[in-house]
Amino acid sequence: MRPDRSFFNRLAEAAKAETLPRFRSPLSVVNKDQGGFDPVTEGDQAAEAAIRALIEAEFPDHGILGEEHADIGTDREHVWVIDPIDGTRAFISGLPVWGTLIGFQEKGRAVMGLMDQPFTGERYFADGERSWYSGPDGERQIRTRDCGGIDNAILFTTSPHLFKGPEVAKFQAVQDRVKLFRYGIDCYAYALLAAGHVDLVIETVLKPYDVGALIPIIEQAGGCITTWDGARPEAGGSIIAAGSAELHRQAMEMLRDN
Repeated sequence: MRPDRSFFNRLAEAAKAETLPRFRSPLSVVNKDQGGFDPVTEGDQAAEAAIRALIEAEFPDHGILGEEHADIGTDREHVWVIDPIDGTRAFISGLPVWGTLIGFQEKGRAVMGLMDQPFTGERYFADGERSWYSGPDGERQIRTRDCGGIDNAILFTTSPHLFKGPEVAKFQAVQDRVKLFRYGIDCYAYALLAAGHVDLVIETVLKPYDVGALIPIIEQAGGCITTWDGARPEAGGSIIAAGSAELHRQAMEMLRDN
C-alpha cells in the first residue's frame, strides 16, 4: 500500500519540528569520519527518530533505510529511505540549502519522494506520477527544461573536491563545456533541476539515502537520473541527473570517454 501526500507532509512537519529550531542556533556536532569530516547533529538524529516513529505506527510492515539509525527490513516490498538533514555541512554553517529527504520504494525502485526545506518554506514532492512544488509563491506542478545541449547547460555539484582519480578529469571535461557551473547546494540542486531552473547535476560517492527521495522527483518531472554508466541510481554511487534525455546522453558520453 502506498502512502498518500498527507502522510508525507506529516513526516515533513515532524522533521521540521526537530530541525528548524536548531538551525542557526548553537549545536552539538559529532564527526563520524576520523579520517575527514562527516558531521552529524542532534537535529539529524531527532528528525530521523520522529520520521521513523510515524512510519512504524502507520506502516509497521514497511522497511526503513536511514542515515542515522539502524536499518529495518530493507528486503521488504515497501521501504522508506530517509536522510533527515541532507547537507549537514550547510546546516551547521547557517546556509538554507539543506533539506529533509523522504523517499519511498516499491520492490527496490524509487516511486515517491519528498524534499523539504523548512527555512525557505519550500517542499518538492513526487506523488508516483507527477512532481510538485509548494512554497511562498504557491503550489504548482513542475517540469524539467530542455536547455538545447551541454553548451547551454547550468551544472551543479556539491564540491569538485569529492571527485577522485580519473573522476577529476571526467568531471572537468563536462564543466569546461557548460555555460555556467555552481557548487555547494546539496539536495537543493536536484530540486532546482526538477523545477526547470538548472540542467545538470553530477556527483560521486552518494549513499542510497542521498538520492532515494530525489529520484522520483526528477523522473516524474520529466528528467533523467542514473549512475555514470547508465544504471538505476537507487544504490547511489556516481550519479548524473539531467533535465532532458539528450543532455543526459551528452554528459554521460563525456563521463565515460574522458
